[in-house]
Formats: sequence, C-alpha cells, structure tokens
Amino acid sequence: MELRQLQYAIQIAADKNFSRAAEKLHIAQPSLSQQLSKLEKEIGVLLFHRNTNAVELTHAGAQFIEKAQKVIDMMEQIKQEMDDISHTRKGRLTIGSLPITGAHILPLVLPVFQKRFPEIDIVLVEETSARLEQLTANGQTDLSLLSLPLIEDALSYHTLIEEEILLALPPKHPLSEPDGIPVDLKLLESEPFIILKKGQGFRKLTLDLCSLAGFSPRIVFESSNIETVQSLVAAGMGIAFVPAMVARGQWSQITPVYASLANKPTRTLVISHRKGRYLSKAAEAFITTMKEVLQAHHNQPFQQKKVRD
Repeated sequence: MELRQLQYAIQIAADKNFSRAAEKLHIAQPSLSQQLSKLEKEIGVLLFHRNTNAVELTHAGAQFIEKAQKVIDMMEQIKQEMDDISHTRKGRLTIGSLPITGAHILPLVLPVFQKRFPEIDIVLVEETSARLEQLTANGQTDLSLLSLPLIEDALSYHTLIEEEILLALPPKHPLSEPDGIPVDLKLLESEPFIILKKGQGFRKLTLDLCSLAGFSPRIVFESSNIETVQSLVAAGMGIAFVPAMVARGQWSQITPVYASLANKPTRTLVISHRKGRYLSKAAEAFITTMKEVLQAHHNQPFQQKKVRD
C-alpha cells in the first residue's frame, strides 16, 4: 500500500467521478483505475461501487477513506513539524473562508502576511459554514475563518473580533424612519424575512435571535448569498439581519436602510483548527497576523454611513 494510492482513493471519494479525480491528480484515468484496482486487490475489499452515472463508496470504502484521510493528515503534520525544526520560512497553508466574510477580511490580512512571509504559499478554500467545519475537522484545511457557534466538537478556535448585527430594511419601511431608537426584535414578528439557506452559519444566528424574541421568522425567501439577500431587501421583498461588516455602503446602487437592534446583538468571528492538530509556525504566524490586522481595522472600515441607532 502506497501513500499515493491513499491520495487517489480520497480524491475519487471526494469527486465521485474517475475523470474529474484523474484531472485533479494530473494522471491519466486508466492509470488511476489501475492503481485503485491494485489497492483493492491488496486489501481484499471493494472500496467503490462503479456505475455509469457515479462512483459511490462501499461500507468498507467509507471506513477506509476515513482512516486514509487521517494517515495523509498525519504525514502532513510530520512534514510541518520537520520544516519548523529546520527553521524554514517556506511552506503552504490551506485557509478555509466563508465567501462573503472572507471577501471583506482577507484583502486586509493577506497582503500583510505575504509581505512578512513571502515564501509561504496560501491556498484558499471557500465553502459554507457547515462544509468548512467538516473540512477543518478532517484536517483538510489548516485554519478556517468561521463564526460562533461551532457545531463540530473536534474544533478549537481563536477569537478575532465581535461585530454588530444590523437590521436591513427596505428604504420606505416604517421602521426605517430615523427616530433614533433601536428596533425592538419583538416588532419584527409579523415581518417577512429573507435569510440564508441551510448550511450557512449566519442562518442559525438569525433563527436564534428571533427565537430569543419569542417568535419564529416568517421566511419568504432564502438565498446562499448575503448580497442577494440585501438586494431583495432593497427591492422591498422583506427584511433581514446583516453583519455590520457586509452591510452595503453608499457605493451600491440598490441599498437597504440599516437600523441598530435593541441590545445590539453581535456575532463573533473566529479562526479555527482541529483540536490536537499540530500548528506549524506558519499557521501560528497567520493567526497572529489576522488578529493584529483585524483589531487595528475593527470599527473603522466596517462602519456604514446609512446605519441609524
């Protein structure tokens, strides 16, 4: 059994397709099929069900992939530890990020980090909250930018910043009048809500805020993109909770009105990794850089002109 065979099996399981897996592994499909058959013959079990439409893991295959992923992850950790012992500043970090949140944070952090550590390559993985937690728990990302609460028990985290949750309203909504009073959540019980789809961490935060106010939101639209949510609010289709960081500024042609909420709820952004996973010096340096940059910028670029309290 060879390490490359484990990597091949993991990639096939991820793509559920030999052609796509072969392309990503940069080998010919017949060679990939041959290596998998050789592996299955050696271990004496069938790892995949092959059919014309897809490739599916067998019961034994699912267990094998789980163990294989741990072996590959352990090998990567050994490499990182040896690199650190040799005091090298070279290496690679795989960073998981929420797409919209990352779009606001990473342009601040990455230039600073790359200036400090020019020989460390960064690989970005953008996924939903639920998927990122799984990838991080499996060791497929070194670090991931997430928001609390985390579902996966296997994750540890470092707190970055807390940011206010705002109420996004259509421009002519009665609650958008600038009376200077934060909006009581209980006033929103009969309002149509636009929220993110399942798998997005901010969706749970929205549902939790409504639950604390004693009601379940009347959901009229769901989207996988917070920008689409804000566009629908601006078009008068409903209301939404929005992190202050991603609330649109004056540059946008279609912009909701943002109001503060009573008790000023917040969300906490964290940088997470798997519990017990060896953190390379590069990973520790990235965490330190991210904390420094975000704390320096917090409450400066994220403030929006159209917010009222």
